[in-house]
Amino acid sequence: MNASHDDAAPVRPTHGTLHHVELWVPDLDRAVASFGWLLEALGYTPHQHWSNGRSWRLGPTYLVIEESPALTADEHDRCRPGLNHLAFHVEDDTEVERLAREATRHGWRLMFPDRHPHAGGARHHAAYLENEDGFEVELVAIEAADRT
Repeated sequence: MNASHDDAAPVRPTHGTLHHVELWVPDLDRAVASFGWLLEALGYTPHQHWSNGRSWRLGPTYLVIEESPALTADEHDRCRPGLNHLAFHVEDDTEVERLAREATRHGWRLMFPDRHPHAGGARHHAAYLENEDGFEVELVAIEAADRT
């Protein structure tokens, strides 16, 4: 009998690989609608589920969304010290554009529309998105030269 991939010993993550990121959000349902859709569109799978939180995993890394009772504010301000944004690799320019269009139906808005898709520079094809709670994500096309 052949062993399935799930039966194989887990691959040890590379030293220094990000283990997880935890985002505290003011409204779990709203965050699940925006982040859950995006993470699953990027290949993450649901990982954990509890009354005030969720997580999604891709390889050895997972992202947690939690509505913590210890929050001291009701919105994220990416311009304050702390997290400015999360940036995700995306397969190519076409996929960046598809995700950017679809994101608007899932609680995201396109930032810098007058400079899209080169708001990060002429050779940088990306979509910068912000959700209703002020969290920003960057979807970055993997350049052909970077795929080695």
